[in-house]
Parts: sequence; structure tokens; C-alpha cells
Amino acid sequence: MELIRLRYGNTGTFFLRGEGGGLLVDTDMAGTLPAFYRALKANGVGMKEISFVMATHFHPDHVGLIGELTLRGATLLLLESQVGLVHFPDRIFARDPRLAYKPVDEKKAKLLSFRESRAFLSSLGIAGEIVPTPSHSEDSVSLILDTGEALVGDLEPLSYLAAYEENPKLEKDWETVLARRPRRIFYAHAGEETLSGSERDLPGRKPGAL
Repeated sequence: MELIRLRYGNTGTFFLRGEGGGLLVDTDMAGTLPAFYRALKANGVGMKEISFVMATHFHPDHVGLIGELTLRGATLLLLESQVGLVHFPDRIFARDPRLAYKPVDEKKAKLLSFRESRAFLSSLGIAGEIVPTPSHSEDSVSLILDTGEALVGDLEPLSYLAAYEENPKLEKDWETVLARRPRRIFYAHAGEETLSGSERDLPGRKPGAL
């Protein structure tokens, strides 16, 4: 499996190339398709390699190209917590017709439960799982690879936990992520960070307490 970061906008977009297919995680805003194509070319990724596309959540800056990509042969991977929320960006994009936003057709999506995610990813040659991390929005998910990378979308950085006196939803999400012992965290907007062994535990918790 190969993990490729596509740099073309303000939202971290990642392509996972497996022996059984390719998975794109997040896109940028509508109207960025030419820049997206340039990023694919620069990284040696063919459009036909994108078998599936998923969003860490359905906010406009993460799903702007999904409708375009499904028209070009990719299949939307829709997690169980995202059902009914895929049209959240429609009205926002409708304010600017120049963006030519293509709404997502969830009827053509592949619906996936979190419990099924590991087996599905394995069918693509990708070792990992998709987990719910709803502190940012109820449809937010994270993809955690067995090789130690975690794609967490807009989950607030782990270092921010110390700034909250109490944020049980955020703490629970980080418990979920850290229980998988990731080594590198990739945020959609906050770059990435590498965790040492001791940093894989929530602030204030004893090592291994998760």
C-alpha cells in the first residue's frame, strides 16, 4: 500500500494505492478540479486508479469534487454515520453557480458500516480501519492504517486537549484514535505530527491506560 498526499488546495487530500484498488480521502472545494488533475499528474496518479472516494465529513471544503469524481468512474464510500448528511454543502455551493458544483448522488454510493471497514479496506490491499470521530461533526470519521498513519480530517489536534477544562467528545475521539497506536497524525488543515510512545496517551492519563 502506498500513501500519497496530493497538494493542490487548502484541505489535505490523500490517495491510498492498494493492490486491489485506490481510495481517495477528502477533496478540496468545488472549482478546484484543474488543480486536482495537476496534483494527480505531479504524483503519478491516474484518474482511473481512484476506485473509491470518501470524505472525513461532508463540509464544503472536503467534498467539493466528490460529485465530479463519481461522474468520472469513482464510487463514493459512505460510512453509516454519514447517511442523510451528504447534501449539507449543496445550498452553500449553490450561492456561487460559477463553481459548477456537482451534488453527490448517495444512491450510487457504497454504504459501509464501521464494523465492515477493515474487511473492505483489505479487499483493496489497504490494512486499516475507519472509525467514528464525531466531535467536530456528527458525520466525521477517521481512517487509521496499520502502518501507523491516521487521517483524522478536522479532528482538533491532540495538543489542544490541554486547552479544554472539559471536552468529553473530543477526549473520547482521541481515545478511539490513540487506542490504535498511530505514529503519524495527518490533519486536513493543521499539517501533520509524529507521536512518540509517550505521546500516544491522552494528557493526564497514565501510559497504556487506554
